[in-house]
Amino acid sequence: MNIYIDKRIRAAQFRERLRQALQLSGISQAALARNIGVDRSTISQLLGDSGARLPNAQVVGECAAALNVSADWLLSLSDRPENATDIVANSLALSRAPRALVDEQIYYWHREAAGYKIRHVPATLPDMFKTDAMLEWEYAPHLGRTIQQAIGASKDRLNWMRESTSDYEIAIPIHEMVSFATSQGYYRDLPTEVRTEQIRWLVDLCDQFYPRVRIYLFDSRRLYSAPVTMFGPLLAVLYVGRHYLAFRDRERVHCFTEHFDALIREASFTTRELEQFFKTHVKS
Repeated sequence: MNIYIDKRIRAAQFRERLRQALQLSGISQAALARNIGVDRSTISQLLGDSGARLPNAQVVGECAAALNVSADWLLSLSDRPENATDIVANSLALSRAPRALVDEQIYYWHREAAGYKIRHVPATLPDMFKTDAMLEWEYAPHLGRTIQQAIGASKDRLNWMRESTSDYEIAIPIHEMVSFATSQGYYRDLPTEVRTEQIRWLVDLCDQFYPRVRIYLFDSRRLYSAPVTMFGPLLAVLYVGRHYLAFRDRERVHCFTEHFDALIREASFTTRELEQFFKTHVKS
């Protein structure tokens, strides 16, 4: 439902916002007049007029472009002064996703969302729940001599999570867990002793952290998900391999959150059923 604003109030708000934009931009009235092709007296009139008239659309648009704000903001149709290009740029960011353990960007996002629920669909098993041997098997080919430093960093993240005020919900495709439990696909070269230790460690950690950490296994044939993390209402991050796509606008974060909630509703196994799942699927 649209809210009607008296034209005198809207005109007064336009003058105030135009004045604010001039002050923040550092542009003088004379410079603004030159930029938009009007006399300086026109700008003075726009700022000093006490009537209910608003300038025509062309003048509003030219002022907005020269001052790098949105015309909707000048006219009180929006509370955001950014222009459309800046809004898109601020709401969507692309950053590199190094083939490494719990990189600093991810850690920063976790700390930023402290106290909020974090929803996570990992690309493989969650890094913070992997054993040292599992981490070494997975990352040593890429990290070389720095693998021990990376393992130490992963332990630090796990210890930090123990003290965190955030709840974690983790949704993993059933086929990913079956591949891991049976040493197929991505995990085909995983030694049996590493896999067995990892299963015990994962089940033990889930028991320790429950209910603050909950794992759900969903069937990708019924509902697919790419690797994605929602950091409360603040941020949704898609993992696309070498890069992260980070969304900060509320509408898209809400959309990803609804997607994750659907994964939970469709889950075939929950945290308390994880041990039985492995007993059923583990490869001897």
